Amino acid sequence: MSNIPLAVVVRGGWDGHRPVEATDRYVARLRQRGYEVETFETLDVYLDEPLLSRADLVVQCWTMGRITAEQTDGLRAAVRGGTGFAGWHGGIVDAFRDTTGYQAVTGGQFVHHPHDFVTYEVRPLAARREHPIVAGIGPFTVHTEQYWVHTAPDIDVLAVTDVVQDADEPFVVPVVWTRRWGAGRVFVTTVGHELKDLEVPAHDEIIMRGLTWATR
Repeated sequence: MSNIPLAVVVRGGWDGHRPVEATDRYVARLRQRGYEVETFETLDVYLDEPLLSRADLVVQCWTMGRITAEQTDGLRAAVRGGTGFAGWHGGIVDAFRDTTGYQAVTGGQFVHHPHDFVTYEVRPLAARREHPIVAGIGPFTVHTEQYWVHTAPDIDVLAVTDVVQDADEPFVVPVVWTRRWGAGRVFVTTVGHELKDLEVPAHDEIIMRGLTWATR
């Protein structure tokens, strides 16, 4: 059995999140780190049980769209069996809005962004400062969409932001989290609407660490 990790990149859906360009950035980086990477622009890859069982990581960038029950079952089975699952922004938590079986894997789902583009701070939690995804990373600022998400109670929140909706008082919303699904590890960050969001050094580092952490 090869000791070279295999990453499967699944990209498509709404094109506004630039799924090809965004994932190409991390395809190159993963290959530099010794991964074998295969890219797909179809959800039918989730029906390929031999490939998914061999994969150590699935990176998904697929916003909205529809996923069949069979495709959902294939992904769920792979992650439960130990394949990591990771992604950013709408490509992972605004995918397949009507499929709760998929949302059970991610542990969170986009609700809306109260404003179009705002400047906001992402704060790694002091209580999780030893976690390898955020260790040594301090608060950083982005100017982009700020996601309000509904999340499962068992996610491990690593970073948060304060959302202000209309005249309401600010409330804290998760930005970066992980969770376990069976034997698999799941990594999510809600930042990433534009390519420039992936270029913010602290956020880019979090994504690379998150992909590594989620790998089987």
